[in-house]
Amino acid sequence: MEIYTAGFTKQSAEQFFESLKTAEVKHLLDIRLNNTSQLAAFAKRDDLAYFLREIANISYRHEPLLAPTQDLLDAYKKDHGPWNAFAEGFTALLAERHVEETISRETFDEATVLLCSEHSPEHCHRRLVVEYFQARWGGITPIHL
Repeated sequence: MEIYTAGFTKQSAEQFFESLKTAEVKHLLDIRLNNTSQLAAFAKRDDLAYFLREIANISYRHEPLLAPTQDLLDAYKKDHGPWNAFAEGFTALLAERHVEETISRETFDEATVLLCSEHSPEHCHRRLVVEYFQARWGGITPIHL
């Protein structure tokens, strides 16, 4: 099973949507905690759902169970905490939420992408989500768009 991940920053709307179309993505799971910020530009929740549907026939769903808490985000982003502390805290949060039981594996049967804002997956929670599912379910190949 392949699980795609994508961030929308540092690229144009054209680049973002073309990458999803090229990968033949069918569903987008928005795993951002804050998905209505004006800073999100074309990726603001309601606009994104519209663009996905109209440009690429991709369904949109916000999945807050796969988002970090505000406290975790603030400790890492605002307080410039270490990535390892964020990663450990977020992975513990996923385990506490039992996301491998509450999010169906079938959610990823068709090409599904996890969306966050970070340009690259190295220091983004979307990578941690995929790694968490890999450890619980096995047989997952991450593809970072």
